[in-house]
Amino acid sequence: MNSVLKTVLALVALFGAAAMEPPCSTAQDATTFHVSTDGSDAGPGTIDQPFASLERARDAIRSMNEKLQSGRPVTVWIHGGIYRLHQSFRLGNEDSGSEQAPIIYRAFGNDEVHLVGGMTLPVVAARTLDEVDTRLKARLPYSSRGNVYVYHLRELGITDFGEMRQFGHGQPVFPAPIELFVDTKPMTLARYPNEGSMLIGDVIDPGSIPRVGDYSNRGGVFKYADERHSRWVDADDAWLQGTFMWGYADDMIPVAAIDTVAHTVKLGAPHMYGIGTGTAYRQYYALNLIEELDTPGEWYLDRTEGVLYFYPPGPIHTLDIEISMLTDPMIRLEGVSHVTIRDLTIEYGRGMGIYIEGGSHNTIAGCTIRNLGTIGILMGQGAEQTVAGITHEDYEGRPASGIIGSLQTHRYHNTTWDRNAGHDHVIRSNDVYDTGAGGILIGGGDRLTLEPGNTVAENNRTFRNQRRNKFLWSGIIVDGVGNKVSHNEIFDSDYQGIMVNGNDHVFEYNHIHDIGMDSDDTSPWYTGRDPSGRGNIVRYNYFHDIGRPDRMGMGVYLDDGTCGTFVYGNVFDRVASYGTVYSNAGSDNVVENNIFLNGFGPAFHIKSMWFTWAIPHIHTYWDEGGIYPLRLRHAVDITRPPYSTRYPELVDFLEPRADGKTWKGMIPSRNVFRRNLVVNYEEVLRLDYPNIEIDVEDNWSTHGDPGFLDMAAADYGLVDTAEVFRQIPNFERIPFEQIGIYRDEYRTRRDAPKRNH
Repeated sequence: MNSVLKTVLALVALFGAAAMEPPCSTAQDATTFHVSTDGSDAGPGTIDQPFASLERARDAIRSMNEKLQSGRPVTVWIHGGIYRLHQSFRLGNEDSGSEQAPIIYRAFGNDEVHLVGGMTLPVVAARTLDEVDTRLKARLPYSSRGNVYVYHLRELGITDFGEMRQFGHGQPVFPAPIELFVDTKPMTLARYPNEGSMLIGDVIDPGSIPRVGDYSNRGGVFKYADERHSRWVDADDAWLQGTFMWGYADDMIPVAAIDTVAHTVKLGAPHMYGIGTGTAYRQYYALNLIEELDTPGEWYLDRTEGVLYFYPPGPIHTLDIEISMLTDPMIRLEGVSHVTIRDLTIEYGRGMGIYIEGGSHNTIAGCTIRNLGTIGILMGQGAEQTVAGITHEDYEGRPASGIIGSLQTHRYHNTTWDRNAGHDHVIRSNDVYDTGAGGILIGGGDRLTLEPGNTVAENNRTFRNQRRNKFLWSGIIVDGVGNKVSHNEIFDSDYQGIMVNGNDHVFEYNHIHDIGMDSDDTSPWYTGRDPSGRGNIVRYNYFHDIGRPDRMGMGVYLDDGTCGTFVYGNVFDRVASYGTVYSNAGSDNVVENNIFLNGFGPAFHIKSMWFTWAIPHIHTYWDEGGIYPLRLRHAVDITRPPYSTRYPELVDFLEPRADGKTWKGMIPSRNVFRRNLVVNYEEVLRLDYPNIEIDVEDNWSTHGDPGFLDMAAADYGLVDTAEVFRQIPNFERIPFEQIGIYRDEYRTRRDAPKRNH
């Protein structure tokens, strides 16, 4: 690129993007550096002589503190190309900007900038099976041998393959082993069946059950029905992935042995709940099997010889083939403030995309974050377990930076844990997909003082975020106090869509769909097991196509005594078999002014669990040392400020009732179902016990069109003359047209319709 053209492009980029910069930033007062794949770190970082690395640009900014203090924003323009990261790009406190002088790392103009944590497998290194003699060649399916190519990874200098490890419910999240991607899509580790799962047969031995303290580490044994198992007797490292007991508890477990006479599989490790049978969600598929490499897009790695077998999805010379390598976060922001990272593509790492710890007022915007082994964006610390094996009630661990690890379990046992997520961060207009363990996890705020974190996740699109770890690892995860999730589109998850911990969060204008299609006891929005986690608002969201009639699914899921949630102005269409809104013995939950459509279960379902199915668990929750006293009297104190003043209805939750055997919090009290429009539901309200307290008023149920703009096209805005306004005089119009992804300065580079239903 000649110097004149570079100068022209620089002016276009600066002036054309002026509206996107902070108010104080103009072409005249901003300081800029340039980075290019054909640059040199020995140069000055100008557009004519750009740096070659982000680290050099970072270090140049560190040396100009006097300019930062003068109030000049700094922009690092990253020119198009592929930047391969062999270690994290790290920013610390010394790399902070200020409100007047933010620091911005962004793509130049409309350039495509890729930060890549992997390596390319060159087409010229691929060999057909006729050209090689490999250890496992004879075990390939005969029908696919003419289509399979081979890479000798060690000849390419690749020796770190990562480790195949058990992962799943109640277990730490580790970086993935090496993964394969073609034309930006993840390929499938050779598996059977190619689609769907197999049912678990008769259980010979459930194995040890860590959930109840059995740590004898005995893998279960069960019968199989599909004779295909006999092909895997000599498999080097076969694994099963599935839900082995409960439909929400996923796991990937090694196979210890297959007995073709008894038709049994013995697992090499236990599942948290043991092995069960007899329901459609107790299912599994087998993977990491060269014997099943029979479909385009499948691959297998012989770790002994370092040989990768690949059945390409098209002519191999036309494909862009990448493998993941980097296990650390690709970008780390620790103690840094007032930094923006925008318009980048971050991909092909074995771990996470962006890690943020501490700091404030950082922005991640307009990025594509995809094809990662764990999570897209993690805000706040994770944790490392300090005892071996699968644990639950006796878990021990400690906070740790830069990892996920046992984050969910550590938080379960430390409900006021300040993960040092910082505050006032913004995660906006990113696309996060094809990740292994969640999309975006935000936090911030103090559960002891109820001081808000004021972090926002807005206008993001998250999907296919559970390629590996499933339950708990949803599209967006929120903890802390006072954070906001708005205008996001979250979809294509077999388990949760949004997971919630903490207080006073707002969830609004989100479009959530196609969730919970192959699991059980899951939902698109979930919180539970801590009645002090109150004050959450779920309003103006559009939920549709959630769950299926033959599985237990919930919509807005208020589990295990969740209290004080306000569900207002949402539109639910074809949502959940067990309750479009479902409460497990919660109090002070208000369901108001919503539209419920086309239900295949009750619109609102409340269980008085302590008088029905949960009677055997009363002591675990209510006795001194149980879950509720620990969380409501010791972790926080609901009888003292700020909890007693913010949530006065909660103060007597642990007080005994007159019978001396039960507690006041056991009774679902002061719930409200008011001014809701219910269309095409056979069951509106289900109350499972007589002691449930609920005010039901001014609702209207109909099987006709109540006045939608276009019911057949799922446009659920209301015409001015809608019948619902006559049937429910105080029904407030829901701003349906504002729900979902919208165009903004970051999404102008990508397709982003104003409405995406």
